[in-house]
Formats: sequence, C-alpha cells, structure tokens
Amino acid sequence: MIPIAKPLIGDEEINAVVEVLKSGMLAYGDIVKAFEKEFAEYLGAKHGVATCNGTTALDVALKALKIKEGDEVITTPFTFIASANSILFQGAKPVFADIDPKTFNLDPNEVLEKINNKTRAILVVHLYGQPADMKAFKEITEDYKLYLIEDCAQAHGAEFKGQKVGTFGDIATFSFYPTKNMTTGEGGMIVTNDDELARRARLLINHGQTKKYYHEELGYNLRMTNIAAAVGRAQLKKLDGWNAKRIENAKLLTEGISKIKGLTPPYVDPRVKHVFHQYVIRVEDDFPLNRDELAEKLRERGIGTGIHYPMPIHWQPLYQKLGYPKECCPNAIEASRRVLSLPVHPAVSGDDIAYIIQTLKEVSGE
Repeated sequence: MIPIAKPLIGDEEINAVVEVLKSGMLAYGDIVKAFEKEFAEYLGAKHGVATCNGTTALDVALKALKIKEGDEVITTPFTFIASANSILFQGAKPVFADIDPKTFNLDPNEVLEKINNKTRAILVVHLYGQPADMKAFKEITEDYKLYLIEDCAQAHGAEFKGQKVGTFGDIATFSFYPTKNMTTGEGGMIVTNDDELARRARLLINHGQTKKYYHEELGYNLRMTNIAAAVGRAQLKKLDGWNAKRIENAKLLTEGISKIKGLTPPYVDPRVKHVFHQYVIRVEDDFPLNRDELAEKLRERGIGTGIHYPMPIHWQPLYQKLGYPKECCPNAIEASRRVLSLPVHPAVSGDDIAYIIQTLKEVSGE
C-alpha cells in the first residue's frame, strides 16, 4: 500500500529524544525554549510559543486577542473543524464565507460581504499547504481595523510572494500532528511579532503564571514537553528538503493527471510557494467514476487516498444544532463532493507516482 501519509522519523529524532530521556528533564524546559526560538527564526517572526497541539494553539491565540462572547470571526467552512471550533471556545460566533473553487482557500470577496459591526477578526486557513491571498486579507483587515489570524496547520514553510506564512497576521498557529509536513508527535506553535500577544499566550499556556506560584490570570496547562520539542528541532532541520520533495512529487503527479479527462489537478497560485501538505484533485462529472468509487478502486490497487474534507463545517451536526443554514457557501459544498487527496509525501517514490498515474489512466478507461 502507498499510504496517504507517513511520518518520517530518523536517527536524529531518536537520538534527540534519548538525550532528553537521559537528562531527566522531560517536561517544558530549555529544549522547548530552543525549539520556540528556532521555529520563529525560521519563519522570520519575533516570538514562538509552543503548545501541546494545534487546537490549543488556536484557542490560546484567540484568547490572547481577547475575542469574546458577542464577537464574530469570519473563517472558512472548508477545513478541519478545529479552526471554527476555536472561535466557539471563546463564546464568539464563527461566520462562514465561501471559498475560491480553484484554490479551496477563503475568498476575500466573499469575506467582504460578511463584515459587520460585530466582526473582530478574520481567521484565514492556508489549506493543503497553499497560502491564501494574504495581500487581499492584509488590506481588508487594515481597512476595517480587524485582527488577522493565520491557521498554518498545513503550511509549514509555505510562502506568499517570498514571505513565509505565519508572519502576515497579528497572530498565527501551527500544528505538529504526525501527518503534517513536520511533526513533534503532537504539538502546536503560536507565532507573533507582537510582544503583548506573546506575553499573554505564555501566561495562558502555563496556568497564568508570571513566576512560579504567582498566577496573574486564569490559565491552562498546555505546555509542550522537551520530548516533543526534541523531535521538532530535528524535524525543522529537514523541513525544507521534505517540502522540496513534496513539490517535486506534486509536479510529477500534475504532469500525468492533467492528461486524464475528468480529473482536475491542483491549481497553484503563481504568487505562492505551495508545500503540498495534501495533493488534492477534483473528480469531475465527465470522469467515469464518482469520487468515492475512484477512491475504492485506488484502495483495491494499493493506493491510499483521503477526503479532505467530505463535509463543510456548517453541515456538521454540531453546527446544524447551532442553526447554521445548509445552503451557505455553495463552492465549499461542491468541493466536499469532489475532492480526493493522493499520496504526495516525501516517502512517495518516482515509481510510486508512475504507478498512481498509470492506475488512474486504467480506471478512467484510457
């Protein structure tokens, strides 16, 4: 089976973890601090604040901005549910704007239609590793005096006009889940250039402490461990090489798939560096199989696939209970019916790609 995702763990990660275990300093400590510094420097940001996963990073980022009940935050309905749930965690309201059907990212023109006097922020997701239109979103948030939040969970090392994502907004978050472009096992990172937001984030992840046993406000225990950070530091050194391999694999896939009628390969905005956390095709009406039938045929032939995502967030039972209309965001609804992710990770070989393309040709009837 060619898996849809495969974490790559080498001797560097193993040896780094062993060193931490031998040290006896397993929880938050100097290794985490070093990882925070190195990750922020990699992006070109001032502050990194490590957390235990990407969802807590989002939650703390919004809490640092003091998003509260009665506020509205505009975001995409076509992503993993944590992006929108982080808004609910604050007692605020997620407002869904539709996506660009080519990039699958939040459409700035749709966002403009959703802004009102309750809007406090725009939460942009760089979906599948492709940066959203940060020029447009920077202009919108500056014009309307809104916060700009970047969810970079799938976009480690991605760039918009040569600038790494995570450095455009007021605050940004990353996930280090095992399937991401780099991992810490579980983990997250908050990134910001704002000293006060960084200070608040550090308080919130560590029981609201300014010093030991002195608690300034209500906080949580959301710290990263030295064990996780040791893995992250080793992975960060490999990230650019792995991203280059993903980009190379994506190019080869696109060259083959673009010749198959009824399959649409990913569109890449010419202004961006797309790091292909996922390689996502659209299965069109003129393909002889529907998306789910194609996925089953590929599985039978040893090719793993994924559907990211089979249901827009506003269709989820939780959001239906909250009263969100199902007819909202038709582009997101249509995408959820057609998208199919193919293996693109660095462990996918040239022979694997040739096999994937040949299999797609065969099942298409060519």
